[in-house]
Amino acid sequence: MNSNIREKFFEYIVENNLVSDGEGVVVGLSGGPDSVCLLNLLCSLRQDMNLKIAAAHVNHMLRAEDADKDEEYARNLCKKFKVEFFCKRVDINKYSKDKGLSSETAGREVRYAFFDNVMERLNFSKIATAHNSNDQAETVLMRIMRGTGLEGLTGIPVKRDEKYIRPILFMERKDIEGYCKRCGLEPCIDETNNERLYRRNKVRLDILPYMKKNFNDDIITTINRMVLLLQEDNKYIMGQVDKYFIENCVKHKDEVIIYKSAFECDNAIINRIIRRAIKEVGGNKYDVEMKHIKEVISLKNMETNKKIDLPNGIYAQNIYGNIFIRIKVKNNKKKYKELVLAKEDILHKEVCFQNYIFTFEVIAFEENIDFIKNKEIKYFNYDSINGNIIIRQRKEGDKIIPLGMTGSKKIKDIFINMKIPQEDREFIPIIQFGEDIAWIVPIKLSDKYKITDETKNILKIVVRRR
Repeated sequence: MNSNIREKFFEYIVENNLVSDGEGVVVGLSGGPDSVCLLNLLCSLRQDMNLKIAAAHVNHMLRAEDADKDEEYARNLCKKFKVEFFCKRVDINKYSKDKGLSSETAGREVRYAFFDNVMERLNFSKIATAHNSNDQAETVLMRIMRGTGLEGLTGIPVKRDEKYIRPILFMERKDIEGYCKRCGLEPCIDETNNERLYRRNKVRLDILPYMKKNFNDDIITTINRMVLLLQEDNKYIMGQVDKYFIENCVKHKDEVIIYKSAFECDNAIINRIIRRAIKEVGGNKYDVEMKHIKEVISLKNMETNKKIDLPNGIYAQNIYGNIFIRIKVKNNKKKYKELVLAKEDILHKEVCFQNYIFTFEVIAFEENIDFIKNKEIKYFNYDSINGNIIIRQRKEGDKIIPLGMTGSKKIKDIFINMKIPQEDREFIPIIQFGEDIAWIVPIKLSDKYKITDETKNILKIVVRRR
C-alpha cells in the first residue's frame, strides 16, 4: 500500500514538474500527519533524485506544553531522517494583535516569511507545504460562502511563483493518516483542529461530513475534480488577460497605467486587468472586491484628477481618461530643491539632481558640427548666458519662451497640454540661466538660447536618469 502511494507521489511530482533532480527543498514541518507524511515521502526520493532536504518549524506558542512537544517531535524526526532542522518561536497572539490580523492570517504570514528565509539561507529553490485534497475542498467551500469568482473556485494551486509546491495535494486526509500509521511515524495531533473556533474547522467537522452523508459520499474527490477543470479554464482566460494587459497597460516602479483602450475589452477581461494592476502595485488582490472593480470602471468616465481609494493604501486616479493605480504617499510637505552652478565652473562638470545626472560641456562652434538629435542631449548659446546656471524644481508662475515662439507661456499650461500628471510635475527638472528658464527637461527648450550664426561657444548638456 505504501509503495503504491510512493509511486503516485513520484508520478504527481513529475506530472506537475514540482521538483527537479538535485534541487533543494524546504519542508514546512508542523509535526502533524500531513507534514510528517510529506517529509517522509520526499526523503524516500532523496537518493533517486539527489534531493537536498531541510525542514522549517514554527512554534506559534499557542498551546503551551503541547506546542513545545510538537517542536521536540519535529526536531527528533529530522534527526532520524538526517534532515537539517530550523525552528522559530513566535508569540502569534501578540503578533496578530500588533499587526491587526486574525491569528490564522498572522500564523500564515510568519510561517511563509520563515520558510522563505530558510530557503534563501540554504540557497534552495523550493518550499513544500503539506496541503491535501481535503484542504482543497475546505478552501473552495469557504470561498463560495464569501462569494468568490472563477479564480477563487480554482482553489489551492499545486505550484505558485515557481517556488511554493504542494506535492501531496492529490492525497486525502484519511490516506495520509493511514500512511503515517503503517510507517510507524506517530505524528502529533493538534486538538484545536477538533474545536469549532475557526471557520475552517466548522467546514471540516460539520459541513463536509453533512454533504458526504446526505449528497455525495465522494464529495472530496468531486470538488477536487471540479477544481482541476476550472483551473484549465482560468489558465486560458488569464492568458488572454496577460495579452491585453501588455497591449493596454504600462507598469512603472510605483504605478500601473491602465490606458482608456483597456476599458473597451469585455468585462471578464477588464475586471481581471484592474485586479492584476492592483496586485502589481503591491496590493493583495484577495482584498479587492467587485465593488472596488466597479468603482475603478466608473472612475474612467469622471473628470480628470478624480481619485478613489482602494484597499491596502492604494488609490486609483483618472488622468485624461487613463487610470493610474498608485500607492499612497504620506502627505509630507516637500522642501523646494535647487542646485546653483557658476557659469565659469561647469566645464566638463557632472552633477546630480534628484533622480537625474547632468553633464556639462562647452565646445567651440563650427559650421560642420554634428548636433545629435536626442531629447536627452541639448545645445545652447553659451555666450547668451548671463548669471548662474540653476537646476531646480518648478515654481508657481514659471514661464518659458518656447523654441520658435516670441511670447512666453506658462509651464503649468504646457504640462496640462501635454497631459503630464500632477504627481509627476514636481519631479521634472527645470534648467535656468540667470533669470530665464532655458530647458524644461526633457520636454521643452527656450527660444532665447538657441544656436545662431553669431554663436561662438556652445553649451552641451546631457541628462540621464540615475
